[in-house]
Amino acid sequence: MRFLFVMYILFVPMKVEAATQKVIFGGGCFWCMEPPFEGLPGVLDVIAGYSGGIEPSPTYDQVSSGSTSHAEVVQVIYDDSTIGFDKLLSVFWRQIDPTDANGQFVDRGPHYRTAIYTTTDAQLERALESRNVLESNKIFGAPIVTEIRAANSFFKAEEYHQNYYKKNTLQYQFYRMRSGRDKYLDDIWKNHPQFALFKNSKTQFGRYSKPSLAEIRSKLTAEQFAVTQEDGTEPPFKNAYWDTKEAGIFIDVVSGEPLFSSLHKYDSGTGWPSFWRPLEASNIVERSDRKLWMVRTEVRSKFGDSHLGHVFEDGPEPTGLRYCINSAALQFVPVDQLEAQGYGNYLRYFQ
Repeated sequence: MRFLFVMYILFVPMKVEAATQKVIFGGGCFWCMEPPFEGLPGVLDVIAGYSGGIEPSPTYDQVSSGSTSHAEVVQVIYDDSTIGFDKLLSVFWRQIDPTDANGQFVDRGPHYRTAIYTTTDAQLERALESRNVLESNKIFGAPIVTEIRAANSFFKAEEYHQNYYKKNTLQYQFYRMRSGRDKYLDDIWKNHPQFALFKNSKTQFGRYSKPSLAEIRSKLTAEQFAVTQEDGTEPPFKNAYWDTKEAGIFIDVVSGEPLFSSLHKYDSGTGWPSFWRPLEASNIVERSDRKLWMVRTEVRSKFGDSHLGHVFEDGPEPTGLRYCINSAALQFVPVDQLEAQGYGNYLRYFQ
């Protein structure tokens, strides 16, 4: 016990990371792009604005005339531990015509182009993947031209544009009706009522869940139960995966949700499995932990609510993070079993 306490003292995180993230979506007129996101649990704010260009401090008159390189966009600020980026992507693609390179519906010009401007590498990777999924499933029947890249500056639009659909309800409804947007979307998506953008993600909320306590107790060993349900810690160097080097992914032993990958695993010298990033960041929840007379950042699984371990800021590049995880909270799925166990979409990472 004294050894564990000393280990925790040595690896105190510098600060607690928040789960708040931002992403910028362009979908034509920003009046139409605010409502779909504002009603989602976990979305903290939706701000109409301008992005994608190089001119400083653009105004509505400048952007709407096409005299800048900016587009009308909305910045979505969200709690990743509650909603996750996958859900936002699923909503975004159902609002637009991504095959139109010169505007959206009645609004013409490149300043009404569709775009995803990301703020993290993980967002960028997932956004590009979502485009590939849509094209491979031939959802829109034509090449997708939506611009997807890292965000540059975002400029908030004038106040009268914020929540325009609430402030000017009749005008907005008339504009929306005659724009042709809703008819197009109805025609496209009525042919794909069961389509799911990602089969192993938070867009399918029923896939992963926490069983009853009785089921958990019957399924887990005493140590697994103590770690996942009672916030316990297993001994270092005497656990299943601290030295595992085989290729595959690590899932929650309780819910089965994918959490980490061997591709991001490294030897931290601590005696516990260590990762410099999660496989699915949206399945990781961070909480402030004030036990042991210090402040640490606990990590738990989103759907299983399993105690996994802690994250510290002494890890390797490119993230500088160390997810120090209990083996007892994990189940390892080797690459050659991914397809059979329902995780086949992760095979591409190992090819």
